[in-house]
Parts: sequence; C-alpha cells; structure tokens
Amino acid sequence: MTTSKKPGMRPAIPSFSSGPCVKRPGWTSDALARSLVGRSHRSSEGKARLKDLIDKSHALLGLPDDYRIGIVPGSDTGALELALWSMLGARGVDMLAWESFGSGWVADVTKHLKLDDVRVIEADYGELPDLTQVDCNRDVVFTWNGTTSGVRVPNGDWIPADREGLTICDATSAAFAMDIPWDKIDVGTYSWQKVMGGEGGHGMLILSPRAVERLESYTPPWPLPKIFRLTKGGKLIDGVFRGETLNTPSMVAVEDALDGLNWAATVGGAAGLRARCEANFKTLDDWVEATPWIANLAADPAIRSCTSVCLKVVDGDLDADQQAAVAKRIVVLLKDEDAALDLGAYRDAPPGLRIWTGATVEKADVEALLPWLEWAFQTAKSEIQA
Repeated sequence: MTTSKKPGMRPAIPSFSSGPCVKRPGWTSDALARSLVGRSHRSSEGKARLKDLIDKSHALLGLPDDYRIGIVPGSDTGALELALWSMLGARGVDMLAWESFGSGWVADVTKHLKLDDVRVIEADYGELPDLTQVDCNRDVVFTWNGTTSGVRVPNGDWIPADREGLTICDATSAAFAMDIPWDKIDVGTYSWQKVMGGEGGHGMLILSPRAVERLESYTPPWPLPKIFRLTKGGKLIDGVFRGETLNTPSMVAVEDALDGLNWAATVGGAAGLRARCEANFKTLDDWVEATPWIANLAADPAIRSCTSVCLKVVDGDLDADQQAAVAKRIVVLLKDEDAALDLGAYRDAPPGLRIWTGATVEKADVEALLPWLEWAFQTAKSEIQA
C-alpha cells in the first residue's frame, strides 16, 4: 500500500515512547486522588501502601514464594547499579551486551568497578550473543530485552538450575510483558515507567535466596553509597522488602503504580498483559513483513521484542544516508501531525524507528498508526528525492 494522502483517522492516544511509556487505557489524574501527599512514607499508612505495592507486584509477576522484591531509588538504573556494586567481585563475571544499555553495564563493570576477571560477550544491534558461550558458574549480567535494539532473550533454557554464579538481569522492558522464568534469575530489576506505564524515579529489585546469601556473605572492597546498602551487621535489611525504603519515595508515583497493578487485574493479570503485548506486536510485525520499504532490525523472528520494536528503512531506491534521513523525517512528520509521538530510534542505535507496543498500548492505536507510517514514508521519500 502506498499513499500520499493523509489518513482520515489518528491513533486515539499517539504516544509510542519506549519510556516513560503511555499510561494505561482510561487513565486520568483522578487515579492519584488517594495519594498520601504530605504524609510520611514511614507512617503506618505510608508503609502499608508501599507494602501493598510490593505484595501486588510479587503476585502479578509470579515470583517464587521465597523471592524478595523491594522499592529502591533511581529507576531501573539505580536498581541494577545497586546490584552490580553490592554483589560483583566475589567471582568472575560474564557480561552480555547487544545494545546500548547492556553496553553501559559493561562500561560500569570494566571502567568503574574495574574488575579483573570479566568476559564480555557481545553482538551487534539486531543480533543476540552466542548464549552457549556463557558460563553460569560465573556471575552473569544481561538484559532480558534490549530496549534499543528490539532484541530479546527467547527463553531461559541456557541458564542451568545448578549454576554456581548469580544471574543478574535488567528486565525493565520485559517484566509484565514477557514470560520470564524467575527461578532462573537471581537478581531482577525493572522500573514502573515501562510496561505498566507508571512514573519514573523508582526501581524494583528482585532477589533470590542465592542473591541474599551473596549479600550476607560478601563485602565488596569498595565503599558503597548509603542508597546501595542492603545489609547491616552482615544481615539483609529485610525491612526494605516490606516497604521501609532506603530513601524517600514519591507517594504520588506509588499511587500511580498501584493504579497500574489494579488495572492489570482487570485485563487478566500477567497472562492478559503478555497477551496484549503480543497482539500489539503481531499487528505491527505483520505489517512490517508485508511492507517492502521497512524491516525489523532483528532479522530472526525468534528474538524480536514484543515491546520495543526497532525498525529500519530498507527502500532500495534510497542509499544508506537517504534511508537514515527518511527515518528521521518520518518521526518529525508524525509528530507534527500528532499522529505518533516519540518513535525515533535511540540515540546510540542505528537510524530507524522504535515503536512501543507494550501492554498499556491499545491495539486499535497500533492499527491506526500503520497508514500514517505509510503516508509519512511516501512524503519523506518524495521530499528527499525532489
């Protein structure tokens, strides 16, 4: 399908940002009316609200009964950094990287922590590292879903149950969207602003019993900031996982996160959230497969993300520079028309588009987006070839 005529219908909500992501359907500020503004998060009511958030998150994710989950500062970045600085160094570590954020964790471990025994296993954007190279008797740090490359780990089969090292997983754009085998994950991190459409600033930290044992038996040789300290006197500060946070959380953001969790129950819980993601992704992916001028950055369908879909312009009438220019122009055209917002590729990624298809996106909005992508491409191509 090609057209130079503007489509007649726009997405009802044109927000396709990969973070902060669109709010859940029907959201208004009324959802925040019960926020404990002006109240201490350490009050009995404040701690109860935080504990409710923790308990509902644990249940919705389907975590094993003996896993802990707590609220920590600094969004997913803060949660992952806390894990790296608190737990690494006890044994060798394998770092997996195939996109921007994974590469950032590599830089932290090699340039800032400066660990000696580090193996970096990398792949280009659109590809996945060879997981058979990973030694899970070492610690392993990886992203479940490469948000800036559109590539996800297909499963946890490569992680043995009898591993000796810890698996530390940045799962921020995968939690609630993908079927993560949590028993294969020792440390998991995510933020409220991704699949659940919450507000930024707070991270969630998931610990297995093996991760707790590491925290209680290992003291890193470097100083830890106060907001990274999860032990006192060699024992886990267990209150963190009951709502006694390391710093002051925004109770407005907490209320918003609770609203998202309550909404999830109305769409079928974890299975319903995953189904919404997969349906949105299929709608977009089917169109990509049928459209000659665009392609998935991830060539292998088995590793394509169902949340952060990364696309590239491949029209044969255009050279590489022109394809990149068309992709950037599509973003501007759609923004100017209020037809789609924030769908440009990440700054470190190859030129292209990145379209969020997470659980809070409505399938009807993905469907309405497709003719606008066609119109914007034809318009941009004509401009560049003029």
